[in-house]
Amino acid sequence: MQARMQNPAVIIPEAMKALLILSKVARKQGLPQMTIELVQLRVSQINGSSVCVDGSARSAGAAGVTDEQRSAVAAWRDTTCFTDAERAALALAEAATRLADRPDPVPAAIWDEAAKHYTEQELAAIVLAVGVTNMFNRINVATRRVAGSMPWET
Repeated sequence: MQARMQNPAVIIPEAMKALLILSKVARKQGLPQMTIELVQLRVSQINGSSVCVDGSARSAGAAGVTDEQRSAVAAWRDTTCFTDAERAALALAEAATRLADRPDPVPAAIWDEAAKHYTEQELAAIVLAVGVTNMFNRINVATRRVAGSMPWET
């Protein structure tokens, strides 16, 4: 597969700057780095963005996410390698990504479980990380970016 065009956030540099700033801000809110990486990997898997799955898997490894966790994140419900807090973050990330899958996209049970494990600031960081990741995923999928070409590459 060949990309349809250069990454739109490269064509419009202010867009890339804004996305990277938002991503950086979300990462500075006290949420464990491993949790953010797991969330970004799962969101990218759901959206089928090969560029972001590849990049997220690599950055997750660098952040200390184990090979077992990276391999199992798509099946996190059926494994024992995630903490209850990580499971809650992954459930929230999935719900906030699959908005059209149910009438109440982020049910109270999912939100409340995440709120048991994270502060309001950390929940905000999860929601922002999910939003930024979805944005990068949509850019890459729409323009048919392929793994090996990072989102900021031409």
